[in-house]
Amino acid sequence: MSTYVSNPDEAKEYQGRYKLFYFAMAFTLTVFSMRLWYLQVISGNELREFSEKNRIKQNKINAPRGLLLDRDGQVLVENLPGFEAILTPQYIENLESLAKTVGPILGMEPDKVVLKVTKSRRQNGPFAQIRLKENLSREEVFRLKRMRLDTPGLEIRESIIRYYPLKDNGAQLFGYVGEISKRQLPVLNDLYKGALRFEQGDIIGKSGLEETLEKDIRGADGVSFIQVDAHGRETVTQTPNIYGEQIKDLIPVHGNNAVLTIDRDIQEAAFKSFMTLNRIGAVVAMRTNGEILAWVSTPSFDPNEFSTGISAQTWSKLINDPFKPLRNKVIQDHNSPGSTFKPLVAIPALQEKVITPTTIVSAPGVFYFGRRPYHDHLKGGHGNITVYEALERSSNVFFYKMGIALGVDKMYDYISMLGIGQKTGIELAREVSGTMPNSAWKKAQVGEEWQPGENLSTAIGQGFVNVTPLSMAIAYNAIGTEGKVVKPFLVRKVIDQDGKVLRENFPQVIRDLQQVQSNGISISPETFKVVKEGMRRVGNGERGTAKHWKVPGVQIAGKTGTAQIMGFSADQIYAKCEGRPIHMRHHGWYVAFAPAENPEITIAALAEHSCHGSTGAAPIVRDIVQAYFEKYHPEVIEAALKAKGVKKAAVPVSVPTPVEGE
Repeated sequence: MSTYVSNPDEAKEYQGRYKLFYFAMAFTLTVFSMRLWYLQVISGNELREFSEKNRIKQNKINAPRGLLLDRDGQVLVENLPGFEAILTPQYIENLESLAKTVGPILGMEPDKVVLKVTKSRRQNGPFAQIRLKENLSREEVFRLKRMRLDTPGLEIRESIIRYYPLKDNGAQLFGYVGEISKRQLPVLNDLYKGALRFEQGDIIGKSGLEETLEKDIRGADGVSFIQVDAHGRETVTQTPNIYGEQIKDLIPVHGNNAVLTIDRDIQEAAFKSFMTLNRIGAVVAMRTNGEILAWVSTPSFDPNEFSTGISAQTWSKLINDPFKPLRNKVIQDHNSPGSTFKPLVAIPALQEKVITPTTIVSAPGVFYFGRRPYHDHLKGGHGNITVYEALERSSNVFFYKMGIALGVDKMYDYISMLGIGQKTGIELAREVSGTMPNSAWKKAQVGEEWQPGENLSTAIGQGFVNVTPLSMAIAYNAIGTEGKVVKPFLVRKVIDQDGKVLRENFPQVIRDLQQVQSNGISISPETFKVVKEGMRRVGNGERGTAKHWKVPGVQIAGKTGTAQIMGFSADQIYAKCEGRPIHMRHHGWYVAFAPAENPEITIAALAEHSCHGSTGAAPIVRDIVQAYFEKYHPEVIEAALKAKGVKKAAVPVSVPTPVEGE
């Protein structure tokens, strides 16, 4: 029961306490009122804006990447519409439950969904969106949309899928796209500073032309704003202009298109030849002005699998393949050129007057330098021959003698000017230069003096010599054009969506070898003509190593080559190559141009582990030359067939006998 103070004297004792209480109440009310005034009047507009922003969610709209077109406007790489499943971690209430619900619909193990989200949270924070799966099927979209309202954090968005209609044909050339990695983010932002700005989740070109042309074909991403509830789900508002005047959608800007020098018809013919013959390796075909027409590297991969999110199983298969499908073998792998190097050695031999076109040289089956025997691919040798027969029959001993007479430094002076041992400058990343050695190079790289015996192996394209198929195409092209070393290129022009040309590339002659070069050398037209005649005989002479691979009405000039990938003892040199395990078999080369007299096209083909250039690589070159002339000069083939009284070019019904070690 409460006790009241009724005595006035006693009440006076509490008056001081009452005053203190009243003062505290008044102070509290004052502070509260001032705070309300501050929030409502001073900061009202700002806080209202914050509040509105919590109800608004910003979505990036990826810009469509530009198309890659061939020289005739045919599509090589394009875009297709699609749907993708997106997770926003900050709105997920129960990750395990979401994974068990969504995983089976997308064909993913729930544990992997949890792992993916957890990993992203750890690496990118809780606010970074996660692209769970791209290119959803209609069934997947339908089922996910039905459950979306009960699954906070899940979104189904329209997307753009990069599509490669040629699939694994030219995959290393065109490249592929994928999500930018955490490591790439600062690197690319620094590389494209002021021009492009990358964010987590962006799709970028990862390799090939997709990577090289990123700045040209990327476009500008757009932004859209939607109203969401507390779980991040889209809601419908009846209030007009709820986002305010400052928040407006941005429409994405389509990337520019790139018109390439590639000819899709020639590209398909080259790839079909590789597949029909079941070859692995690389081939590049170019016009003599440097325009690349076809570019094939095998084994290959389907870049569409990267566009839709490559599976761990497929990725593991690609990176563990011993024949390296992800490598661009046209420019990234270098190999010994074997006998395809001989025309390059014949040039200094003729120009330096070591030989004349009529000089007879003895070419037995074995040549002794000191006490060491050096073998020819033909046991009995070739007898007494000139440079024409030496090229036509691919004599090793003839070129051993040229190597001794010239020495490596003189060979280097000429052959390096043809482009061997140098990058070509093609518009692709990760090109390697290969090696054209000289005595200074060996001293610097190996720390040893050049040995005279190494001149022999160098002269037949073995030893320290390493080339890429593209560098060989450039060197042979210089021979075919009698001195023009060109810069190869893939991009003819970049155009906007209205067809306006934004930038354009033109053929470039880097140097004319008929003119005196910085190292004092020059090559006469007569020297080129002698070497070209020897190469013409390779494809057309009675004993030419590529005589079986002809195109009606067109003379092909070139040189076959067999490059040893490992050393063999004397008793194993003449053993049948096909009897060895595949990883021990020689590589086959054929590098050629056509027509022989006034070439329009130059081709370098490398058939790895095919044992011989004459049967491994030469048919690929023949198929490409035939496809080129059927398209651009059909009258030449028709006239030749008509003269023979046949309607169709004859194709060898059986594989000709290969020339060992040619």
